[in-house]
Amino acid sequence: MNHAKPSDDKHWAQQRDALRALHRDVLDEPIPPALLAAAERADRRRNDQARWLRWGGMAAGLLLAFGAGWLASGQWSPGAHGGLMAHGPRGPEFVHAAAVAHAVYAPEKRHPVEVAAAEQQHLVQWLSRRLDRPLKVPDLSAEGYTLVGGRLLPGDAGPRAQFMFEDGAGQRITLYLGARTDGAAVAQAGESAFRFSAEGPVPSFYWIEGGFGYALAGPLPRESLLRLATVVYRQL
Repeated sequence: MNHAKPSDDKHWAQQRDALRALHRDVLDEPIPPALLAAAERADRRRNDQARWLRWGGMAAGLLLAFGAGWLASGQWSPGAHGGLMAHGPRGPEFVHAAAVAHAVYAPEKRHPVEVAAAEQQHLVQWLSRRLDRPLKVPDLSAEGYTLVGGRLLPGDAGPRAQFMFEDGAGQRITLYLGARTDGAAVAQAGESAFRFSAEGPVPSFYWIEGGFGYALAGPLPRESLLRLATVVYRQL
């Protein structure tokens, strides 16, 4: 309860007015520029802090949502020692590697392959030895494609091979082959079943046979690529 008397309020008002009159010259002076600048800097800092806190909260929310989505989709699973271990992308690594290898080497003019078609026998023997599997180069001459050559490439579990073909217009396709280690993807795709993939820089048709993967890649319409892949499959 307030026990102040009216006379007390009047007394405090008189003191306030007296102090104002005493320092009237100071109160009426303009604010020094340095003090204004300091106040503006402090105000900007407060605004920046508020903005970063707001964006930080949004970023944290997005990160949590992203992590929850990956956990829900099974892209992450508990690893050793209770940590998180990332699985590969949804598409098979083999198919993506085939598309990337095509995009890297097909545009080359002087060095598209390690061993040219003129040394086809040596090329096949060399790659067969390195992949520990007898390889065969399909004949696509009836489809308008001739062999340019081939090269050895690294894979996630060992060496892989690439054969390059070219038609009369200079359009190139590549056959990428090697051992498959992504067992879940192999089981899902099924042995010897053609699968189309648009992942990576160029589309491809791929299939698996005896744990060995094959991918025919090139910038062709899906129907044309399927026709060529069927010819390759029948010969191999």
